Amino acid sequence: MAHQEVFNVLFLCTGNSSRSILAEALLNACGGGKFRAYSAGSHPTGSVHPLALEQIGRLGFPTDSLRSKSWDEFANADAPHMDFIITVCDRAAGEACPRWPGHPITAHWSFEDPAAFVGAEEARRQLFARVCREIRNRLEAFTMLPFEKLSRLAIQKELLGVAQVHGGASASTTADGQ
Repeated sequence: MAHQEVFNVLFLCTGNSSRSILAEALLNACGGGKFRAYSAGSHPTGSVHPLALEQIGRLGFPTDSLRSKSWDEFANADAPHMDFIITVCDRAAGEACPRWPGHPITAHWSFEDPAAFVGAEEARRQLFARVCREIRNRLEAFTMLPFEKLSRLAIQKELLGVAQVHGGASASTTADGQ
């Protein structure tokens, strides 16, 4: 992969209200200026889950620009060129995605859906906190990859390894963006 100053990363989920929003906020805050993160959904809810905003706020990261949006915003020719597209929910990973301009490297990192959890408020908060930690752990490993020294296929392999080592959930990657 050619060296560049900033890598654009799009996190996808079905509703774009929790997991993808958490990933966007965490990578933008912790990416050291090497990454610009975005998030979107195949069927966005139109609002960010309050407990996702609470988790991001507890970490001291900004929440004011976060919004639930459609992945169609990023499939147009005039959208930012994405270097990586990472699905963070199993449902979105199984959907037919748009053709992304520029053939970004894609990966699937499965996380439990805290927004779907039904239970006591404290249990919901704990689940959001756990999922947030899991996402942060994977992102920390991701940001440490020596992108300037790796080929597309090596990066693909590393993304698979990040998903397996940091969360134990299923993972898959493709280097051609499909």
